[in-house]
Formats: sequence, structure tokens, C-alpha cells
Amino acid sequence: MTGRGPRSYVLVHGAWHGGWCWARVAPRLVAAGHRVFAPSLTGLGDRAHLFSAQVSLATHVEDVLGLIEAEELGEGLVLVGHSYGGNVISGVADVLRERIAHCVYLDAVVPQPGATRWRWADFNTPEDRLLRLAGVKEHGAGVALPAPPPQAFGVTAIDDVRWLQRRMRPMPLGTYLGEITLSQGGSDGLPRTYVAAANPPYRPMQPVYDRVRTDPSWRYRTIDTGHDMMVTEPASLANLLLDL
Repeated sequence: MTGRGPRSYVLVHGAWHGGWCWARVAPRLVAAGHRVFAPSLTGLGDRAHLFSAQVSLATHVEDVLGLIEAEELGEGLVLVGHSYGGNVISGVADVLRERIAHCVYLDAVVPQPGATRWRWADFNTPEDRLLRLAGVKEHGAGVALPAPPPQAFGVTAIDDVRWLQRRMRPMPLGTYLGEITLSQGGSDGLPRTYVAAANPPYRPMQPVYDRVRTDPSWRYRTIDTGHDMMVTEPASLANLLLDL
């Protein structure tokens, strides 16, 4: 454990995942003396029964805000967001700036600097957006973004592939098209670190890599694994989080 004493980590999963995906990371943080919370966002994981097309990015921000209030988590919070979870922790940081010690984006979406309104869909190029919406229409009954295969996230070990296949769930369409307001700049101006997957890099995140690694307001780190780093390199990821 670092000399700064125990922290409260809030681990926010990415699209199609659930709180279950942190099962190999959370115990390592707890063993180092920290409090760890890994909620499943509404409509996913153990909350898949709450799926609705109306579940939105704003819903997921409220999920995490509600957890923080219910657990009475004060100053010194470390927010960790993976992939889509970068949208969520940006919304949370916008509301609770005074409580946040560090925001950690794990191969994650980062809103554009200065954005006052934000959708997950805004992260994609117009071409990629059309492809996603076509997938919703053709394979998601018009209400859901179907989950890609685990291999798309750099997961290749057969047991890990099967684990993800059993547990991943569709994303409600509202999480893609729904908008949040960033009235205080999201995580802009707060201590924050970006952790990029390096082996292999995750193609959709390349524009974010290019933007943040030369921005002095960020720390930039890489980890020698693929996008789902909490699954494929949990020890390395936990150590990195503790070192930060």
C-alpha cells in the first residue's frame, strides 16, 4: 500500500460487461488495504433484468453517483473507467469534482475538451456511427447494441473467451444516443491518467491515444495487453492502479 493510506476505488466497467469483469483486479486492491466498489450498470451484469431501451448514459452516471452517496464515500475517490466507462466517470467527475482524487481511464472514451454536452455516439466517426446503428436495427431488435465477440477486445485464451461469452449482455440503445451535460468540464482539470492497451492497441481508441499522450494535463501509461486488460493482465493492471 502506498504512503497515502487507504483509498476508495470505484471501478466502472465498459460496454456489454458488468461488475463481474473486475473479479481478478478488485481482490488485489483490497489486499493492499483499499475499499473497492465494482457496480454493474443498469441493464448489464447482475442488473440485466432492468434492461430497457430508455436506459441511458445519464442513467449510468446516476448509478455511480447513487453508489457513492449510499456508501458515503467522501474525499479521495479514485474513479476508474474502462472503455465506455470513460463516458460514465466523466459525468460523475463533473458532479463530484471536490471528492475526486484521481480519474483513471483504462483504454477508455474521453469526451472532447470543452464539451458541455456529450453522447457516447459522439465518440464515433459518422461512418462508424452508421454501422453501429445498422447493427442495432439488424441484430438488436432496434433497441440494443449487440455485444461483439470477446476476441474484438484482445481476449484470446479459450477459458476467458467462454467466460465473456457467458456474461456479456447487449447495451441499451439509450446509452449510445442519450446525452449528458458536462457543466463543469467533466474531468478536465482533475488529476487523471490514461492507460492505453499496447498489445494489441484497440483501433477505436487511436484518436484518443493521439490526443491525450501529448497533453500535459494527462499522465499517459501503456500496458502490454489488449483492450480487456482487467481480464488478460489483472496483476499488472492492479499494480499500475496502486502505483498511481
